[in-house]
Amino acid sequence: MPDMPVISVLRGADVTPFLDDVARLRIAVFRDWPYLYEGDSAYEREYLAAYAQSPGSVFVLARDGGAVVGASTGLPLVDDAPDFRQPFLDAKRDPAEVFYFGESVLLPAYRGRGLGHAFFDAREAHARALGRHTLTAFCAVDREAGDGRQPRAHRGNEPFWQKRGYTRQPELKLRLHWNEIGRGDIAHALTFWTRPLEKHA
Repeated sequence: MPDMPVISVLRGADVTPFLDDVARLRIAVFRDWPYLYEGDSAYEREYLAAYAQSPGSVFVLARDGGAVVGASTGLPLVDDAPDFRQPFLDAKRDPAEVFYFGESVLLPAYRGRGLGHAFFDAREAHARALGRHTLTAFCAVDREAGDGRQPRAHRGNEPFWQKRGYTRQPELKLRLHWNEIGRGDIAHALTFWTRPLEKHA
């Protein structure tokens, strides 16, 4: 079994040297179910640029030696692309109150060792320290029940998210395009999960 990775937290422009590492992880991890993402380096550069440009962003990195084996990101929702803010505006909810969690990606060999909780703990603490958010949120892709491409051994993250206090919000939906393996560039439906952000942990 690999060594337990070291967790580090970077903020704002400090994330810049690690953008390529996170892009590679996103391409590798999101290739699997349920995202089935056919990696696109150009999209990755554009997507991650928002994090480097936001003074309120956070990267939580898991490193084994010199290698980045996991990463988790977040930023104030007002600093993200308009597509991510629009569902909240449509629901008459103020995006300025929301801290958005981008992704948590971790190589398979390091899963099941508590790093998922560490990622959430660090991002929630960062959002709390900013002092201007009342809600944390992320979105997850929606897949049809019984989709034959789902591996039999797949275990969804929904129970983990619920234990962390997150609730799926069916009225907060987003559509994003990405290259899906075997299907090309198509639109995908995603739904937000949210949790009230307490002032103190």
